[in-house]
Amino acid sequence: MLKYESKLNVKGIDSYMKNPRLKKLQEEWLLEATIDEMQEKLEKGEVSSKELVLMYLHRIAQKDKNGPAINSVLEVNPDAVQIAAALDAERKLKGSRGPLHGIPVLIKDNIDTADKMHTSAGSLALKESVAKEDSYVAEALRKAGAVILGKTNMTEWANFMTEGMPSGYSSRGGQVLNPYGPGNFDVGGSSSGSGAAIASNFAAVSVGTETSGSILSPASQNSLVGIKPTVGLISRRGIIPIAHSQDTAGPMARTVRDAVYLLDVLAGNDDRDPAVQNNPESDYTEFAGFLDENGLKGKRIGIAREVYFDYLSGDKLEVMNHAVEQLKALGAEVVDPVEIPSTKNNWKYDVLTYEFKADLNAYLRGVAPHIKVKSLADVIAFNLENSEAALKYGQTILEEAERTSGTLTEEAYISSLEEDVYFSTEEGIDHVLKEHHLDAIVTPNNFGAGIPAKAGYPSITVPAGYSLENEPVGITFTGTAFSEAGLISMAYAFEQGTKVRKSPLL
Repeated sequence: MLKYESKLNVKGIDSYMKNPRLKKLQEEWLLEATIDEMQEKLEKGEVSSKELVLMYLHRIAQKDKNGPAINSVLEVNPDAVQIAAALDAERKLKGSRGPLHGIPVLIKDNIDTADKMHTSAGSLALKESVAKEDSYVAEALRKAGAVILGKTNMTEWANFMTEGMPSGYSSRGGQVLNPYGPGNFDVGGSSSGSGAAIASNFAAVSVGTETSGSILSPASQNSLVGIKPTVGLISRRGIIPIAHSQDTAGPMARTVRDAVYLLDVLAGNDDRDPAVQNNPESDYTEFAGFLDENGLKGKRIGIAREVYFDYLSGDKLEVMNHAVEQLKALGAEVVDPVEIPSTKNNWKYDVLTYEFKADLNAYLRGVAPHIKVKSLADVIAFNLENSEAALKYGQTILEEAERTSGTLTEEAYISSLEEDVYFSTEEGIDHVLKEHHLDAIVTPNNFGAGIPAKAGYPSITVPAGYSLENEPVGITFTGTAFSEAGLISMAYAFEQGTKVRKSPLL
């Protein structure tokens, strides 16, 4: 039997990489490396996908679990190194599959993967749940040759569990911190780990999910690009849901180009998600073709100030006002201000409350037999039985949803659904776009996420600057259904014309 000296629980272990070439690459090149830069080195044989995985894993061990303990990565794919090595061999034999071939990607803990990782939505009730089949998202990533590096922590049940729970907290994973100000700045939710991890350079790109603000919020709070696509552009199959009316997955990245590479992989047809059938171009569109540095020239952009800009403190307001001036300098025709007619409506989340029980129960019916949690009622009961660990902040929203029938037959639900659709589209986003002949509406951070979320419409957030205390501020472009191509063009032009993003100091 081999003898070895255990290093477990030994403090002061040398934390640098022992391979001098990888150590140099990690310290001087990996940070902020784009997908194009990675692919260039992969093609030249200057680095391998296996080495990318090893460098990112080392950085996760160094920076995510030690020091400020960002706590963004919930678990690592134990097969990641071998998967990467296989993709390296394939590259040599057959060439590259595309931009994501061999690229390490992190995905949110509510996205099913049929491998050795769990899918729990951050809940202790599902901590041992392993999916029987890949989600559509995981399928698409594997087909593109991406390496699914691990699962990211998130706000438990996608922040649809209780009132007063901080963004980024889950009973399974603990609290995610914002790398730009650990303990000081909100990390954003509910794709908190997906945002903090990419800002911290723990992978190339990540996948988040959004029902209302859950991609845009952590993206803007972590100085990232976040694309919340039209509901139906990306299949939701195999994602633990909140509400089928609003749920979608989407990319999070440090650059618009990298986010679009990921979007191109994720967008596509899927007969098993009826929302995808609403997409007039469901047979696939290559959004990378719309990355245009002149994408703002001649575009009419409305600035929705009322309510949304009121959330900004003085220095953040200065950042956004400067961003508006930059839009003009980059050739946009700015209409300032515009007003979305339904902005001041008494918006409620009744639709989510009703759909959550029906949709979650449908998902839980498909979990493995050894998982005893088969319904929302079971989740609530599990939490009560394990209250010390599972109910730090309570479960008031879960309990509220459980009081519905789960059949979606209530008049209150149907009325709320119709009202949300009308006031978010005809008397919301579409109204102001038509009234002012706009190509997009601009709001700060995720503050304007609610109305397009109810409409199922797309938004893209891009870094706009930082507060005096170094808290990130994002500018968000919103359009009508399936207007991603135009939004990408505008977001890319803004990014390239400003280049304000800076990495956090960890």
